[in-house]
Amino acid sequence: MAELLREAAGDGRLTMDELDERLESVYRAKTYAELVPVAADLPGARDRLPVAAGAELDSWSTASRTPARPLGRAGSQTSSGAVAIFGGSDRSGVWTVGEKFTALAVMGGVSLDFREAVFTAGETTVYANCLMGGIEITVPDDVIVRVSGVPFMGGFDGPKGGTTRADLGPDAPVLVVKGVAIMGGVDIKVKARKAKGGVTADDE
Repeated sequence: MAELLREAAGDGRLTMDELDERLESVYRAKTYAELVPVAADLPGARDRLPVAAGAELDSWSTASRTPARPLGRAGSQTSSGAVAIFGGSDRSGVWTVGEKFTALAVMGGVSLDFREAVFTAGETTVYANCLMGGIEITVPDDVIVRVSGVPFMGGFDGPKGGTTRADLGPDAPVLVVKGVAIMGGVDIKVKARKAKGGVTADDE
């Protein structure tokens, strides 16, 4: 399982921080079942587990791929922050986001793409703060967005009305973005989820 995680990091599916977190869980595991949440979002995980654990993995993976409410399960490894100081930080692809996520950009840039992310809560709060930097947040169009940031000699821009779709019901996931932009900018964009192959019409 550790080898699978390292391969995923090499392919860009996991950041180094996420790799370290998941490896810790692997080495702490006492049963195969404890390995399931560590690799539920990675291709090839079923081949590394016994049949019984593989069946449980299938149920996790099915839940993670449900477009209408892409929620993970309690105990899955989550990412809770991204910091860019005189540099850049990126979260994209398949990743698990916690109920609260903090992004800080100081004379640097942070890019957060939630189109393939697994949410662990019905409402996720992103604290986006930047100083002479920028934070770009891409949200799938089946998630309701609420923006309450404060710009100071900068910008805090989000979608009008909180979403681009009118068919979202009360059970749709909610992403709340708040924070402060000082001489910098926070830009929230809503796009369709990535299709198989990781490309949407908006990306082409």
